[in-house]
Amino acid sequence: MAEKRDYYEVLGIQKGATEDEIKKAYRKMAKMYHPDLHPDDPQAAEKFKEVNEANDVLSDPQKRQRYDQFGHAGVDPSYGAGGPGGFGGFGGFSGGFSSEDGIDLGDIFDSFFGGMGGSSRASANPNAPRRGSDISTSYTISFMEACKGVSASIEVNRSEVCDTCNGNGAQPGTTPKTCSECGGTGKIRFTQRTLFGSMQSTRACTKCGGRGKTIDSPCQTCRGTGRVQKRQTVTVNIPAGIDDGQILRVAGQGNMGQNGGQRGDLNVKIFVKKDALFERKGFDIWTEIPITYSQAVLGDEITVPTIDGNVTYTVPAGTQPDTIFRLRGKGVQRLQRDGRGDQLVKVVLEVPKNLNKKQKDALIAFSEQLTEKNYEKKSGFSERLKKFTDDLKKNFGM
Repeated sequence: MAEKRDYYEVLGIQKGATEDEIKKAYRKMAKMYHPDLHPDDPQAAEKFKEVNEANDVLSDPQKRQRYDQFGHAGVDPSYGAGGPGGFGGFGGFSGGFSSEDGIDLGDIFDSFFGGMGGSSRASANPNAPRRGSDISTSYTISFMEACKGVSASIEVNRSEVCDTCNGNGAQPGTTPKTCSECGGTGKIRFTQRTLFGSMQSTRACTKCGGRGKTIDSPCQTCRGTGRVQKRQTVTVNIPAGIDDGQILRVAGQGNMGQNGGQRGDLNVKIFVKKDALFERKGFDIWTEIPITYSQAVLGDEITVPTIDGNVTYTVPAGTQPDTIFRLRGKGVQRLQRDGRGDQLVKVVLEVPKNLNKKQKDALIAFSEQLTEKNYEKKSGFSERLKKFTDDLKKNFGM
């Protein structure tokens, strides 16, 4: 027989703990290891039994006194009004409830732990339909595909029905058998002594894991799970206007569910390649176009690329460097809304290099014909510079 742990250690309390501290510790540990919360974990059931046994002794003054004096040899796990029977409970309650009284331990946990009983019972039925888990992947598209939308074929790994056993988990030629422990119900009913007396409750059968069936010869392909991982191709419609880093949820394309439950979802993180001409900011598109000195001075028609094709734009005479023009409605489609952003075109003045003598002479002659009236910014700067110089001389003698 395995050596038992110290009851105070089991509840996580000191030897001189008060009755209230014992009750508080028991509630915490019972909630942590209650079988309804861990239907497929036999170890949780054993720990729950250990917690109840410790509480059965330490919550009873007489038992606790004998335990403090003689240790485990001074107490009997079946000692008390409840006699032997499943898990130990709160001492001092010889009366009890039964299933005929219409009271279930799960109902007690509902009020005792703030509603945990109801949710645990709902999740404790392994035969109930369960939704499959979600899966995630990523996919890279071009800038234009992000602007226009695209239908993509994306390969993913996800769980599917095992073709070898058709999902029943048994080796071909054999079939799952009704569990001899629970009779196919997937649940075991047991008697439990609690603060409120002796009660009956149920937990998942540990032999069949709550499924109600056992498999003597598990399928070698899926190892008895009925599911295998397969590489599948999923067609995903990526909407126009999606941005870099956004996640697209594709409903019903994740892992298969259990017991007839629906599939999970596929979450696709979209990455958008950078473009040589365009840059996106929100739903607006930005582009830079170089123009010559003469185009800026005299004005000209230039070709502007857009995601809808090239358009012609007239640059007005006297356009200054880094001027930004706006093309309404030429940006990106707004997601789940009507309308598009704009395209903003920044003209960048390119200063000519490597002039020959003839070109330099012509430029000098041209410059000599210009006056300050031709340079508004330069004229304004000259006035501010003159005032600054005069103030220095007047106030600082510089």
